[in-house]
Amino acid sequence: MKKNYIIASILQIVLMALGYYIFLPPLNIQAISFWVFFIASVCMFIFIFAIAASTSEVVRITNNSKMRDLPKVISIPSMLISIIIAVILIVNVACSPLFNAGSYSRRIIIDETKEFSNDIAEVDFNTLPLLDRDSSEKLGDRVMGQMSELVSQYYVSNQYTQINYNNEITRVTPLEYADIIKWFTNRKDGVKGYIKVNSVNGNTELVKLEKGMKYMPSAYFNENLNRRLRFAYPTTVFGDAKFEIDNDGNPYWIVPTYSYTAVGLKTKVSGAIIFNPIDGTSKKYKMEDVPTWVDNAINAELLIEQIDDWGNYKGGFLNSIFGQKNVVNTTKGYNYLAMNDDIYLYTGITSVMSDESNLGFILSNMRTGETNFYAVAGAEEYSAMASAQGQVQQMQYVSTFPLLINLNNKPTYLVSLKDAAGLVKMYGFVDVQDYQKVVVTDASKGIETASQNFLQSYAEEISDNILTKKDITVKNIKSATKSGNTYYYITDQDSKKYVASIELGDKLAFTSVGDKLTIGYYDIKEITEVVKIY
Repeated sequence: MKKNYIIASILQIVLMALGYYIFLPPLNIQAISFWVFFIASVCMFIFIFAIAASTSEVVRITNNSKMRDLPKVISIPSMLISIIIAVILIVNVACSPLFNAGSYSRRIIIDETKEFSNDIAEVDFNTLPLLDRDSSEKLGDRVMGQMSELVSQYYVSNQYTQINYNNEITRVTPLEYADIIKWFTNRKDGVKGYIKVNSVNGNTELVKLEKGMKYMPSAYFNENLNRRLRFAYPTTVFGDAKFEIDNDGNPYWIVPTYSYTAVGLKTKVSGAIIFNPIDGTSKKYKMEDVPTWVDNAINAELLIEQIDDWGNYKGGFLNSIFGQKNVVNTTKGYNYLAMNDDIYLYTGITSVMSDESNLGFILSNMRTGETNFYAVAGAEEYSAMASAQGQVQQMQYVSTFPLLINLNNKPTYLVSLKDAAGLVKMYGFVDVQDYQKVVVTDASKGIETASQNFLQSYAEEISDNILTKKDITVKNIKSATKSGNTYYYITDQDSKKYVASIELGDKLAFTSVGDKLTIGYYDIKEITEVVKIY
């Protein structure tokens, strides 16, 4: 009998160690995964010792063989499981929004005093990330396909993290081992590169590293990223690791660290671990100490969850279900803005009744968590997307999720319209406050031409502080018709050339050589497009 229990004990220890090595739960009583592992281990203990007991303790009663009652060493753990589950349920209910709605509404501090036009600079189309994630993935796959020596050994990760790299808006993603055989044959050199996609102009590059990255999610055994992290920080709860590069192009994994209320409730980012995948070294930072080159210390989905709690529970738990006075939620999608060397998540805030309109916008810093609310009423993002698609419905183009920009000191949606192959065919500008104001332009004409077409649709509202104002004397003027619109081509006294649409005003139709005009435009070019006649 004693021998059976010794064997059972050894088997229990081996199986627990193997389970820990495979599933890597944090040794932290606030983590749900810890208790799942613990309870699974106790169940395994009961099963193993029940078998040991059944093969060693048999008595005979009236010619029948029956097992004795399980010894206390087995029955007590069964009771322990019930107690643990009951305690977790009680504590979690006590710490839930039912009794702590105010605390949940303050999970994230949101400044509601900000002004959109003051905080968000006028759009610079030279730094605007026009490429979305899907387009970046296509470009990355295309570059990888050109590297025949790599494509059979590695695949492109789907990370495509949005970062601000030396003031260039960029998506980066690493290569990964194709399978365990490829890992075994390449592990000595590691993963030799990552892909970098410029989100403004689409330039895509496979950056080859002098020293390969050994510690990756696709690596095995002790070189697996998650296993390396767990052994270095056994009690820490990790968020999803994001691949980034520093200002010198060196690769790192940015791993948020979490803390909870009770067991798995009210997740909070406590800091981040910066992990070097080349040599396996890492450093843990508090939230306020995370280096400024890091752009993704906070998970986007967690930010959305915290903002939703702020919107749901400001008036209490019962109000969030029944009265729903002033209850708001984020819209179903989000996108990113690059400002001040950081990446910001933005999403609309809409009534819980989902009436296809926004009450305003949230901007949240992905590194610091600093969050602002801008009270700008208007169309929610999917209404704007539908409005842009409706302009060319015969083409059956599909709109990307909008970029929120400041154009002419007005919040404006910018969308790309794609064909079935995923190619950008048109740009669409939609007025946030009036989504009936929408103009789409062929993408081949460029984003600046598209923006000027939009502004010309209500030229009288263009703010003078974003234009160059100039007095000219007409040296030559001619008219021409394009796509049903009349344009005037003007040469001034300095032989500078301009083009102006008749939609800017009837004054152009009566302009002659020698007349003086006061015009407004954005940038001087070979032929400058006039956007306002004063």
